[in-house]
Amino acid sequence: MAREQLTRLTGSGNGTNCDDDDCPNVYRTAKGSIVVQGNASDAFRPPEGEALVEIPESVLKEAVRALGW
Repeated sequence: MAREQLTRLTGSGNGTNCDDDDCPNVYRTAKGSIVVQGNASDAFRPPEGEALVEIPESVLKEAVRALGW
């Protein structure tokens, strides 16, 4: 899936410094699922085929506001 196919919920100038593509962001897919871009985390070893990312609380709050939750 290309990034252009996702709806970016964060980093749009609403209080974060995520104007570039290399910072934590939250996206929504056409199916309604959520994709998170963040720093790789080694908090624990996830199951095969999964990954852990770490994002600031402010990024998650911005995504929740964008979704109207």
